[in-house]
Amino acid sequence: MRVVISAGGTGGHIYPALAIINKIKEHEPESEFLYIGTHNRMEKEIIPKRGIPFKEIEMYGFYRKKLYKNVKTITCLYQGYKKCKKYIKEFNPDVVIGMGGYVTNPVIKAASKLGYPTFIHEQNSVAGKSNLLLSSKVTKIGISLPASMKDFPKEKTIFTGNPCGEDAIKKPAMDKTSLGFHKNKKLVLIVMGSLGSSKVNEYLVGAMSLFRGKEYEVAFVTGKDGYEEIKEKNFPSNVKVFAYIDGLTGLMKNTDLMVSRAGASTLSEIIALKVPTILIPSPYVTNNHQYKNAMDLIDRHAAVLLEEKDLHGDILVRTIDTIFKDQGKIKEMKQGLEGLYIKDSAEKIYQELKQMIGVSHGNHH
Repeated sequence: MRVVISAGGTGGHIYPALAIINKIKEHEPESEFLYIGTHNRMEKEIIPKRGIPFKEIEMYGFYRKKLYKNVKTITCLYQGYKKCKKYIKEFNPDVVIGMGGYVTNPVIKAASKLGYPTFIHEQNSVAGKSNLLLSSKVTKIGISLPASMKDFPKEKTIFTGNPCGEDAIKKPAMDKTSLGFHKNKKLVLIVMGSLGSSKVNEYLVGAMSLFRGKEYEVAFVTGKDGYEEIKEKNFPSNVKVFAYIDGLTGLMKNTDLMVSRAGASTLSEIIALKVPTILIPSPYVTNNHQYKNAMDLIDRHAAVLLEEKDLHGDILVRTIDTIFKDQGKIKEMKQGLEGLYIKDSAEKIYQELKQMIGVSHGNHH
């Protein structure tokens, strides 16, 4: 299979894209890929490292407030579209996949204009702008959470779940002693998304001293942005600070309780690995979609909600202690997560792609 794939900006889009690439390779080891990403975001580091051919285009999101800045955005969108047409023609794929982020817009538009079969995937319970704009142009749409079904044309939308979950299950468990933790102590993993959150980090830095003397240990992943400053601080000996943990899902398999944002891919991993979690949705995202993602879990007693505006004093430590004291609560969360898991999501997407290619092979470009 020859595949052009695009996903940009955050791990929430990039990791599902990688999960699909892995699945295609598993079935068809000879497959060839071309990844089109943004010139200045995470994918530029992550993708080439994995030996996947990478082309970049300069892209920016639209500004709601600083409208004059959109002139540049529109110029880049147009130039990006022309570049994508050229890249796609040269590569001549069987299918073109967009996994979210504004970079996918010119990629999928160019592909559909050139007559290639296209597939987009929505990870959140509220559909992203790019995907909504593209939904009329694409061949098929996959969604992760039932809530976003209403946003797309029914006849071409399928409920696939999020392919990150299946990928997470396959990852080997990470030995937490390799990071300096005790084998037999409970581990609390605190992660605020791939870039971290300055506001929550500020609160967490203040709250870390409250973990002194606890029976459990804490892995505090700050995200790349705040790490340099935070690592200089003085923390209790049972707290360890990291900018980023590569293969985080491996560590999640040995985590007793997680504190996390409610981004879609992270949730799919929490669901797949059944990790009891305190969710702190980011209030700074479009349409408050993280809160809505989180509520999908809260409504099924599969997680505990803490809102960012309520982060004061010892509330986090108290919540963690309460959960650890209540084995029933942990069991309830695990059962709730079990009920949300869609098995074989990447496999479902692969079969869907096969079918699309089969249909389109009669049409020559």
